[in-house]
Amino acid sequence: MTFRTRLLLFLLPLYVVLLALAAQVRTSSPALFIACELTIVASGVLTWQLYRAFVRPVRLIEAGTAALAAQDFNLKFKPVGQPELDRLVAVYNHMLDALRQERVSQHEQSVLLERLLAASPAGILILDFEGQVTSANAAAGWALGQPAASLLGQPVAALPAPWGAVLATVAAGQPQPVRLPSGQTYRAAAAHFLDRGFQRRFVVLEELTEELRQQEKQAYEQLIRLMSHEVNNSIGAVNSLLGSFQHYAPQLAPDDRADYTEGLAVSIARNTQLADFIGRYARLVRLPPPTLLPTDVHALLRDLGRLLAPQSAAQGVAWHWQLAHEGPLVVPADAQQLAQALLNVAKNALEAIGPGGGNVWVRTTARPLSLSLTNDGAPLSPEVSQRLFTPFFSTKPGGQGIGLVLVRDILLGHGFAFRLETEADGRTTFAVALQP
Repeated sequence: MTFRTRLLLFLLPLYVVLLALAAQVRTSSPALFIACELTIVASGVLTWQLYRAFVRPVRLIEAGTAALAAQDFNLKFKPVGQPELDRLVAVYNHMLDALRQERVSQHEQSVLLERLLAASPAGILILDFEGQVTSANAAAGWALGQPAASLLGQPVAALPAPWGAVLATVAAGQPQPVRLPSGQTYRAAAAHFLDRGFQRRFVVLEELTEELRQQEKQAYEQLIRLMSHEVNNSIGAVNSLLGSFQHYAPQLAPDDRADYTEGLAVSIARNTQLADFIGRYARLVRLPPPTLLPTDVHALLRDLGRLLAPQSAAQGVAWHWQLAHEGPLVVPADAQQLAQALLNVAKNALEAIGPGGGNVWVRTTARPLSLSLTNDGAPLSPEVSQRLFTPFFSTKPGGQGIGLVLVRDILLGHGFAFRLETEADGRTTFAVALQP
């Protein structure tokens, strides 16, 4: 029952009683009857004024409550001339101004945050209380190899490897590196924010590929240049002396001559191998920018097959060609550098297959421009996959650990994206997108 209804139920019986009492004195005392009637009329007028004075604040409160419930912060009241009510109106209007300003400020900040996230080069994943992705920007989708919209609702632990295992365990304030099969390196850092008084996590994915490449080069470039200079100068002089010593072989006794000549030959050959060893490192740090010219990728692949045919036949490796078409597949590239990169990849495939025989599949596509080399040799373990493109890391006995680093630098210099990973069927694929 409303306040107005209760007030009317109180006043109506009271006035009925007053009118009945006035009617009793109408005949006995006309003067008293008239005085009673005037008193009742004056009381009614005063009661109506008091009723309006009580009801107006109630109506204002009801209207203000409805506006707040509808989150309409534009409704404001005017003063009505009653001091008590005008103070209430002033407080209400001031409160609405503050709420409206706060909502506008929050909306502006929300829009700014959304645009910053969208434009950020770092990937950002926002998680709910259950560890599921509720928001992801475009950079996060690029890093994870999926459209950002497809990440929403996924548990962070279920994200594709190696992301899921890392992001599910990364602790706040303890960033972890993530190396991808594409040769890219990211740093994953986690932090918390408050949502309705409870902590929620978000993860920032920052790409470090180019930064690490520059740091790597700064770390070993000067050392390799110094070693290359000193070793090549020394080997040249030593080999010259050893070559001169060969002229003294006829002066030795016949029994010593063969050992003397063989020892000199072995020494010269070992020095030459050492010079080649240092030269390979020197070529890594002196890799020039690619000279982009129209290059037939199919021709490079066929030359590669002919070059490795003897080794493949000796190992029992069969090559399967699945080219986009018989004609040329032309892309802008540095033919010499791209041929070297493909040669390193193919040699790694043959080494993974080993002497027991196997298969290599060579595929190209025209739309989009891409190529891939797949082998059914030994698969890559997760530990090895994390370090494949690390300088001087090798799984081969006596390996130098620069083959895949050179491949990485050549392809990144061309702007070609690539990946090297073992797929679900157990085959290992090196795939290259032949366009920036």
